[in-house]
Amino acid sequence: MLERLNTESLTRLPADVEKPPYDRSRLTPGIVHLGLGAFHRAHQAVATDLAMAATQDLSWGILGVSLRSAATRDALTPQDGLYTLALRDTAPGGEPREQLRVVGAVQRVMVAEEDPNAVLERIAYPQTRIVSLTITEKGYSHEPATGHLRWDDPDILHDLDDPIRPRSAIGLLVYGLALRRERGLPPLTLLSCDNLQANGDTLRSLVLAFALRIDAALTGWIDKHCTFPNSMVDRIVPATRDEDRARIAQRLGVEDAWPVVGEPYLNWVIEDKFATGRPAWEAAGATFVTNAAPYERLKLRMVNGPHSALAYLGGLLGIATIGEAAALPALRGFLDDMMRCEIAPTLKGIPDVGLEGYRHRFLGRVVNPELPQLTRQVAMDGSQKLPQRLLATIRERLRGGDDIRRLAVAVAAWLHYLRGVDETGARHPIQDPLAAPLAKLLARADVAARAAAPNQAAHRRAMVLAGYRPVFGDLGKKPVFIAALAAQLETLREHGVLHALQEVAREPQAAAPIPDEGEAAVAASVREPAGVGA
Repeated sequence: MLERLNTESLTRLPADVEKPPYDRSRLTPGIVHLGLGAFHRAHQAVATDLAMAATQDLSWGILGVSLRSAATRDALTPQDGLYTLALRDTAPGGEPREQLRVVGAVQRVMVAEEDPNAVLERIAYPQTRIVSLTITEKGYSHEPATGHLRWDDPDILHDLDDPIRPRSAIGLLVYGLALRRERGLPPLTLLSCDNLQANGDTLRSLVLAFALRIDAALTGWIDKHCTFPNSMVDRIVPATRDEDRARIAQRLGVEDAWPVVGEPYLNWVIEDKFATGRPAWEAAGATFVTNAAPYERLKLRMVNGPHSALAYLGGLLGIATIGEAAALPALRGFLDDMMRCEIAPTLKGIPDVGLEGYRHRFLGRVVNPELPQLTRQVAMDGSQKLPQRLLATIRERLRGGDDIRRLAVAVAAWLHYLRGVDETGARHPIQDPLAAPLAKLLARADVAARAAAPNQAAHRRAMVLAGYRPVFGDLGKKPVFIAALAAQLETLREHGVLHALQEVAREPQAAAPIPDEGEAAVAASVREPAGVGA
């Protein structure tokens, strides 16, 4: 049986494995992170590790908080918080390539559900200066279409009545901030690193809305003193598999119970507004800006939107991984056309050559054969993802009277995927916080279609589906959108994915307008980033 990765075994790892080049015994906690999943450990945590290595400022240790599951805590505690990041791709000669780094930034892991008051105390710890979040879109207890806090959310209702044992991320933040204010401690930076439109602004509005329900004075203190930078994060991080653990253990010579695997590419753009300092994340390749909105819009539309489209279309075809789906010529051609003809024209201020490079790089990233990412993993929580990944782009296209056929195919694919069965007849689980109401919605749409005249059935189905305001908002009142959605849903239902892709490829493509000039700095987000992931 192999020895476990920990502080003692760290010194005996092979020379080609990168290790923290600082004294971990001198680390002090400066960051509380909610949602210590694979993405955080492959992105912000390793960036913090690199920042501390570059500056020897060891006041930015991370206290990780899992909101529900104890799995990460149970795996990392015996390892003194250490874990391995494996960056995988293909060398120029075609052979697999893997770079291992043991990350030392995480000092301790807690489980909020087991002891929420301990988490509140850590948020109120005098040395804590940043609380960051990667809790996925569904973790914000908000309505995706509007960004408003859901006052009917069971966890929010619970937290309004129980300030000692909050369950939601928003409740933990507000009650933790209340403790800081009561104790006369400095304010915090609350840093969302999730794929939400205006993620910092969204988090701020949710925190202030909740705080206003419990203490108007607290709301004023948060509003005046705390900061909520918007940010954009990007790195493909698939779920860790047993074969990953076995391969990494063989190279390390010790067992790592919870390594993470990712691509070499890393991008992080952050608004530089921090209440009480920050790590030197630029040493890890992060870019600091005054306004992250253009970068965020670029990534949500040119990476996350196509990624979701791949997941649903590939999943419907019975394809297991994103890489296999992206390698299918019909799917790859569809994505390329959708990005070039319907998404890129909405990204004003970025030169055409930059967008072309960004598009080609994304298509190359998703076919990385050394990084199998399940279509089911990317397909999760579609109700929370589509509003900012696809529907915002559709709204902008509709305002200009522009073609939305390919975007409509992607949205229709999500709705068709919700049936839970692919074109081979195999069933797949629907993992979505709105799974139950969405199932009822699909049933109502089928009833409405059967009750309509045959030539109106598809349109009636689309009207019912698009009328679901928590996801579609006002798009259910847009006749052009309903017509496009009806056409693509019907094609998918009657003829399947490949026929739908052939149909949109056959029709004439609208010429993409030349983007207007805008913020020159946006060009930085379409270059290859410096530092880690370059």
